Amino acid sequence: MAQRGLRVLGVASADVPPGSFADDPKVWSFRFLGIVGFSDPLRSGVPEAVESCRSAGIRVILVTGDHPETASAVAREAGIRNPDRVLTGADLETVDDATLRQQASEVEVFARIPPEDKLRLVEALKANGEVVAMTGDGVNDSPALKAAHVGIAMGGRGTDVAREAADFVLLDDTFSTMVDAIRVGRRIYANIRRAFRYLIAIHVATAGVALLPVLFHLPIILFPVEIVFLQFVIDPAASLGFEAEPEEPGSMQRPPRDPLEAVLDRPALILSLIRGGGVLAVTVAFYGVALANGLGDSESRALAFTTLVVANLALILVHRSPAAWSSQGPQSHNWVLAMVIGAGVGLLALSLYLASLVELFQFSSPSGVELALAAGVGIVGALWFEPLRAIRRAKPNLRATAA
Repeated sequence: MAQRGLRVLGVASADVPPGSFADDPKVWSFRFLGIVGFSDPLRSGVPEAVESCRSAGIRVILVTGDHPETASAVAREAGIRNPDRVLTGADLETVDDATLRQQASEVEVFARIPPEDKLRLVEALKANGEVVAMTGDGVNDSPALKAAHVGIAMGGRGTDVAREAADFVLLDDTFSTMVDAIRVGRRIYANIRRAFRYLIAIHVATAGVALLPVLFHLPIILFPVEIVFLQFVIDPAASLGFEAEPEEPGSMQRPPRDPLEAVLDRPALILSLIRGGGVLAVTVAFYGVALANGLGDSESRALAFTTLVVANLALILVHRSPAAWSSQGPQSHNWVLAMVIGAGVGLLALSLYLASLVELFQFSSPSGVELALAAGVGIVGALWFEPLRAIRRAKPNLRATAA
């Protein structure tokens, strides 16, 4: 019955005369009546969720108080690796902590495990450098829930003690929900990184455009009102637009990131500086060329501002996720960023051609040709490095194909 995944209980009875109830059950005269098997089937989606964890570099370990045969059958049904290799609480009592650390790195099914050994297993996995998430629902699970990096209690059948000890409470008690949470967490983290890279790139350009004319004794390009305008585009794009980016293709097919990894590593920082430096260079250069060709300060400023705004909008698109450029269908659309970009284009047009705003921004309205040229220069400034990156990424594939 245990091999079929049933939880098996033995049933017996004893006759105790009134007034002779013994505190020690060992003195009772039991009569064996039989056994009862309880089925606690896996919820739908558990094998798929376990496989998703495996492809994402996450080990799933079964730790239970059930019979070893029951644990093995459940592990086999769930798709846990090596379900026939089971260690019990009695086995763990005979090993020291160093041996337990080695066993914890190899064995994925533990049965007849008392509460103190659940805690030992968590500590052994942590000592191996693993990031440990522990799930549980009973009072005896609370020490391990508290010791794990992430304690997850069952919200439906979990005890109050387990919920208090845990970091998270799983409201639907479904294993696949945890996998969905991991997927969402990876998407959020990736989008935070995109937002940081975008913010660094655009602020390098904005700060440089504000500072360089002062250093080179040129007329100022950005007055406070222009900077406020730029922030009306930058802030919603970073805080709302990138947050709504879809999940990256293959996000659950790569190992977890290093917990010590910086949100913005050196290569990403250098890339952001290159992109921001490109926008800065073309904006200031275009401004200088406009002045050198006899355009007035107000018209040259209008063209330089147009270049910077268009480059900013192009940087937003450059920093979008790969899913945005794949053929995934409607789920890859980001309507928040679309509205931010649309609002930026509309406000730019108003600032250049609406009389009251032209006066506020101290611009002179450019011609259509000048406007198109400024927009083209902005796009080039934001995108000039992307073909080089594409060529560099393609070289390993070309080498592999040739081999």
